[in-house]
Amino acid sequence: MMRIHGDSISGNCLKVKWVAERLGLAFEWIETSVLTGETRTPEFLAMNPAGQVPLVLLEDGRPLSQSNAIMLHLAEGSPLIPGEPYARAKMLEWMFWEQYSHEPYIAVARFQMRYLGKPREALEPRLAERGGQALARLETQLQQTPFLVGDQLTLADVALVAYTRVAHEGGFDLALYPAVKAWVGRTEAALGII
Repeated sequence: MMRIHGDSISGNCLKVKWVAERLGLAFEWIETSVLTGETRTPEFLAMNPAGQVPLVLLEDGRPLSQSNAIMLHLAEGSPLIPGEPYARAKMLEWMFWEQYSHEPYIAVARFQMRYLGKPREALEPRLAERGGQALARLETQLQQTPFLVGDQLTLADVALVAYTRVAHEGGFDLALYPAVKAWVGRTEAALGII
């Protein structure tokens, strides 16, 4: 059986879990705390030298890390990945953007405020600025389409909803982004994570 090492406080870990559940894949969830250093033990580092979760051990024992790579592997051939080449490329465009222009700001602000106890004023101003820009970019797209790649839930939505749905924990007010807020609700409902 596939084993998923993940920390339940991490959107990157949860999105892998949500894809596995959505696809009805059998897996064992192994809670692996980042906060207590469980990803830095010799045993964990032997499986993933980067010392990060999520980490999936496939049924044959091969390890795979990086949330978006794991999701792509798990969802290959499913409706979560568009079959049409341009739509697939747009899905990937959003997934790459998520890791470069969304997660480093929304997730980092959330982590610092919720888990390190920093007040919003103590955060680097760039986090709030870039996080707001990321939410505005989502708002623009979601005013045009119900999901990020048209009318269909894809891995792009799973990737981006993970931290967007908890952006308020990083001081971002989703009421300022009504299309994003509505999309979060649609995506949570589609994934059964309400």
